[in-house]
Parts: sequence; structure tokens; C-alpha cells
Amino acid sequence: MRFVTTEPSSLTSALQSRIAKEIAAVGGWLPFDRFMELALYAPGLGYYANETAKFGAMPESGSDFVTAPEISPIFGQLVASQLREALQKTNTHEIWEFGAGTGALALQILDELAAQGALPQRYTIVDLSGTLRARQKLALAKYEHLVRWVDMLPDAMEGVIIGNEVLDAMPVQLLQRTKGQWYERGVVMNGEEFAWEDRTTDLRAPVDIGGPHDFLTEIHRQGEAFIHTLGERLTRGAAFFIDYGFGESEYYHEQRHMGTLVCHYQHQVDSDPLVQVGLKDITAHVNFTGTAVAAQDAGFEVLGYTTQAYFLINCGLGPKLDAASLKARSMASKLVMEHEMGELFKVIALSKGVEPWVPQGFEQGDRMHRL
Repeated sequence: MRFVTTEPSSLTSALQSRIAKEIAAVGGWLPFDRFMELALYAPGLGYYANETAKFGAMPESGSDFVTAPEISPIFGQLVASQLREALQKTNTHEIWEFGAGTGALALQILDELAAQGALPQRYTIVDLSGTLRARQKLALAKYEHLVRWVDMLPDAMEGVIIGNEVLDAMPVQLLQRTKGQWYERGVVMNGEEFAWEDRTTDLRAPVDIGGPHDFLTEIHRQGEAFIHTLGERLTRGAAFFIDYGFGESEYYHEQRHMGTLVCHYQHQVDSDPLVQVGLKDITAHVNFTGTAVAAQDAGFEVLGYTTQAYFLINCGLGPKLDAASLKARSMASKLVMEHEMGELFKVIALSKGVEPWVPQGFEQGDRMHRL
């Protein structure tokens, strides 16, 4: 990985130069979704393509945010229970994980399935980050006989897909309503610094947004295109996506006038993606209604939609907590507490090419009516 820049100041400088050249090449204005794509994924420079620490429970580790598998291994154990059922229901033998992070979730899933005598024939990780793939390979060394890594999807695939905090990292377009007029927000150069510039557009949010006030929001064309691609390639199987977000009516509620786009850096949250580019995560909440509609358009059945809390409880959280130590119970409780991850995070289940069923994670608390 000799091409990867690791020193913070030179990393930011190199990435800023890369983006500035593209802004100049396209006439001085870059739509935000392309800016976000470069900031996160530019080879060797983008946030997910460089070697800076990302995942961890504390800022002292140099990390920026924590995900559920780093909080508690119980998360992966319960996801494994759902994946095992889905493999059986779809009569498939491969798990596909998108955006596997440190490899913690994959390790928890495989350890749990191994303990149940239910390992799949293959576990495929789809991850664009070379540095993260290296970490994953170390974490999953004992399963090297069944884990493989790919950076492109085959034309046809079968199996069960899992994606934890994947959709929120898909680049989004920004729409700004000012004095009743809609604009697309893009990025320009102001000297040597990035700055915002809005241009009139025919783009609109998928629903009418009430009120006369100014309003900033996102649309998720790339995330929905990703779902379409999965629908084209998956001939038989199921998919489970876990992420923070809302149904459409809540996502585009007139009171959410500042949108959902945020950045994460050293466990602090801010709303300015134009500074410290390459050093911090940029993310937007998921419009799960848009995800569900894209899935149906792509030939998927939507099997269920619920909160992370209900999903984990339905998958057997109670018995896991009963058997855990006090410290382990305390950490795992963050996965389901309403003010932590339990309510904001949602889970959506999809299937294709099989008879629909109610997955165990959705037996109670289904919120399909909220989509």
C-alpha cells in the first residue's frame, strides 16, 4: 500500500488538490454527491481508502465512530441467527457482507455459526477499501478457507446479503429550497478552500415538503441504484440492511429543515464536510421508503422493516443477556436502548427468487406501515 497517504496534513492537502482539479475540469462546480464520493473513496486518499483509524469505542484509539459489532459481540451473534434462518429458507449456501469494516461482524457471525455447526460454504466480503480488507484478513485468518474478498459483483449471485451501516455511506445529492425555489447544492473553490454554491435544478424530494421556510435535504440516487444493481444480480436469496434512518414521511418532515448530513471525527459530530476532507466520515441517514421502493422495482419482496431493538430482541437477545456478565449486559444494552441505537437504527429485509416468509427478526414490532 505504498501509494496510500497517511500523514494527516499531507493527506488533506493531496485529496484537496485531487478534488480541486476535478472541480476545475468540470467547469468550476461539482455536485455534492461527486464531492462526497471523492472525499470518501478516492483511491489512496479518501476517508475509506486511506490508513487513518476509523472504527473504535474511544477517541484515544484514534478512531472516529463506533459501530454495533465493536460495542458488543452479541450483535453479530444475533445477526448470525437471522442469517442462518435465511440461508435455510432460501436454500442457499453463501453469505455476502458489504462494507465489512474491521471484520468484527464477520468474525462474530462465523464464530456463532461455527458453534451451531452451520457454517456456510462461503463468506464473501465486498469492500472497496484495500486498507480495511487487510484488517479484515487478519481478523478472519482462522476462516481463510471459506472467506474471500471481491471488489466487483458477478453477473449472477445467490445467497444471503448483510450490510451494517453501508447505505448511509452512499453519496447523496443535496437539495436546498430557498424562498420557494429549489437548488442543487454543489462545491466550488474559494481561493484554496472549498465553498458551497447552489444552482437551480429540476430535482425534487420524492414527496412535497410543507411550509414556506428554507429547507435543506438529501436524495439518495446512488443508494437506490445500488439496490437496483443487487436486484439485477441476485437470482435467489435474501438481504438484510441495518442502518440509521427513517421512513419517507419522517425523513422529509417539514421540521427536518437542516437535513441529516453529518460528519464524524474523533467521536465528535459536525455538519461541515468541506473541511478536514479525507480525515472524517461523511454520512446521511437512510430514506428507507426509497430503499423499499427501489427494492420492489428491482424485483425484491420486502419481507419486513423494524427497529434494531425489535430485531435483536426477536433474534434472541433475552437469553444472550441472561447468560452474559454484568459488563457484557451493560454494553449490549446500548444496542437496544431508545436513546442509544435501538430506535434510530432500523433493519429492512428483502428476498428474491424464493417464497416470501416472515423472518424471525421481524416477528414482532414490524413497521412496514411506516414506510
